[in-house]
Amino acid sequence: MSAQYPVARPRRLRRTPALRRMVAGTRLHPADLILPAFVKEGISEPQPVASMPGVVQHTRDSLRKAAREAAEAGVGGIILFGIPAVKDARGSAADDPDGILQVALRDVTAEVGDALVVMADTCLDEFTDNGHCGILTPSGDVDNDATLERYASIAVAQVEAGSQMVAPSGMMDGQVGAIRAALDAAGHGNVPILAYTAKYSSAFYGPFRDAAECAPQFGDRSTHQQDPAGPLEEALREVRLDLAEGADAVMVKPALAYLDVIARFRDEVDVPVAAYQVSGEYAMIEAAAANGWVDRDRMIKESLVAIKRAGADLILTYWATEVARGL
Repeated sequence: MSAQYPVARPRRLRRTPALRRMVAGTRLHPADLILPAFVKEGISEPQPVASMPGVVQHTRDSLRKAAREAAEAGVGGIILFGIPAVKDARGSAADDPDGILQVALRDVTAEVGDALVVMADTCLDEFTDNGHCGILTPSGDVDNDATLERYASIAVAQVEAGSQMVAPSGMMDGQVGAIRAALDAAGHGNVPILAYTAKYSSAFYGPFRDAAECAPQFGDRSTHQQDPAGPLEEALREVRLDLAEGADAVMVKPALAYLDVIARFRDEVDVPVAAYQVSGEYAMIEAAAANGWVDRDRMIKESLVAIKRAGADLILTYWATEVARGL
């Protein structure tokens, strides 16, 4: 039983910055943050992404610099997305030892060592000429099981290039199990898997597809990514399946529009929960701030606090280095 007004006055604990800081229930730490980064083959200078002000397609040199800055700021990890010069129907560059993503993984691990966790997105959409996340059937559907074979090969190639964690994002049924089996068979049983578990077919991904040059050439991804209006039980089923297949951490993507899913995951599982603050979330704040409509810094921090308060242990955000420096 607690006192009532006028004895009880909650504003007492909000009176000064020091009081608010002392009793804060949600705290961000640099190690909670993971920086997504794009590296493109065949460019000599970083290429700005028009729909994501401040984000670039990196060269190998600029990526090394970005990784070093992230490590110096105390960021927890960096996740790499590769953009090859040549794409084909099977995404051959995705598991090529000399492909841009594997080369970049070697560069970054050599640059930062164990100062932050270096990981890779394990998918095909950046590497296929059709922009889809897997191998297509003659009718243009994604062949789930043929795609699993590719994911398994890609994961092994990434780990052998230095990736300290793999993050399968294609939402294929059985992807975690296929990758876990392949890594174990190749002697990489100690490498963890961060599963994109509840990845929704979202309009918030648009700017990312500019950055990664992976927009589908036809159709969409609604046959494998989750329906935004789908039942929450579907996400919970996905998380149970991923954990049974060997996932070491699970992810919800996007973040702000799915805080309820993050909260349920945190209640249901005993592994780390990650959330991806995606390109559309980033672009909206940057665009509004550029027009003078919002306080950029406060809005960035408030959005991250909301994701953390919902239950995310880890947050993938394009502001990772900037925010970490200010914490």
